[in-house]
Amino acid sequence: MTHIVDRRLNGKNKSAVNRERFLRRYRHHIKKAVSDAVQRRSITDIERGESVSIPSRDIDEPVFHHGQGGRREVVHPGNQEFLAGDSIAKPPGGGGQGQGDGQASPDGEGMDEFAFQITQEEFLDFLFDDLELPNLARKKLKDTEAFKYVRTGFTTQGVPAKLDVVRSLRGAHARRLGLAGARRKKIKELEAQLAALKSAPDDLDAAFSHKDQIEVLEAEIARLKANVRRIPFIDEIDLRYRQHQKHPQPATSAVMFCLMDVSGSMTQMHKDIAKRFFILLYLFLKKNYKKIDVVFIRHHTSAKEVDEEEFFYSRETGGTIVSSALKLMHKIIESRYSPSEWNIYAAQASDGDNWNDDSPVCSKILADHVLPLVQYYSYVEITPQDHQMLWYEYEKILERFPQSFAMQQIADAGEIYPVFRQLFERKAA
Repeated sequence: MTHIVDRRLNGKNKSAVNRERFLRRYRHHIKKAVSDAVQRRSITDIERGESVSIPSRDIDEPVFHHGQGGRREVVHPGNQEFLAGDSIAKPPGGGGQGQGDGQASPDGEGMDEFAFQITQEEFLDFLFDDLELPNLARKKLKDTEAFKYVRTGFTTQGVPAKLDVVRSLRGAHARRLGLAGARRKKIKELEAQLAALKSAPDDLDAAFSHKDQIEVLEAEIARLKANVRRIPFIDEIDLRYRQHQKHPQPATSAVMFCLMDVSGSMTQMHKDIAKRFFILLYLFLKKNYKKIDVVFIRHHTSAKEVDEEEFFYSRETGGTIVSSALKLMHKIIESRYSPSEWNIYAAQASDGDNWNDDSPVCSKILADHVLPLVQYYSYVEITPQDHQMLWYEYEKILERFPQSFAMQQIADAGEIYPVFRQLFERKAA
């Protein structure tokens, strides 16, 4: 039997199949390394890859082998220190010549590790692996064309990367059967005649003796077998290449509204925490959608749509009327982002401070105008103190819209990622 092994490498001498298998096998170690990386590095630095170390004891492969077996007699050289039956003390740790770090652990396990690097895309996949976007919907994409390559059978010409080995070998086998089938059948018939002639007594009176007939049959059998051997195992006409055609594919699109309070009670520390939360949400949306628009709305007593630079670093400040931002968001949705075409997500960051008379207005705007249009709305209150009136009004909204509204409190930067996971954790079916 002939075996064909495809050893062609991917780009930069890397095998994508083997790497995916490796990442699946050591998924637990990689997820732990990614979780540790999130805790020690800035969210703004979260898009790069990460170095992952796996203890060497976890990458050992099981091996089957024959034991020594049998009875053996071994003669050891004598010595002046030990007698038969003496026990030898265990050597002190760190005295060996191995490649470890010289630090022995109490349970006898070493510290040797296998280290490798995961890419930015792999890092984000593991970071958001067990999270999901609530109410994820597929809407038609506006102003963007997306295409998908679809299998459309096989062709006799193509590039080596699209060669279908199994289909080609199947065609080659059918060709060999077709070309050699009649010859093999004829060979079997001639071999049967040859065997009968060799076993039958020779007729001396016949003009054509058995010996001559045997020679003729043997020559014909040899000729037919030579013809069968000349049939190639695989020919150029057997090669089949996978054929793909580019078909238009509707893609997903999303808009992300970032609402932030910039009143006098919001310090730079509050704004930095809000920025990190918004960046984390943007990366998460980017993983799920082909196209993302980001709308920045900052507010104090009045709301304004701004660019990213002004959103985070403008020094304009004032009092606090949260409803102004919600009204502006609803106006922008009606004018530019139709819910039939866009998946709408919103994240609001505030320290909870608001005029008491305005908090019920915010609750009404959310319930009647905003939440019916959006896929998900998350509110984070950045304060270590007790909640204020806005939080309690939003709790009423949470009771009415548990599927599309979520709220959490953040006291310091270390709580950003845990809170994010609580807001977007995968819900059981």
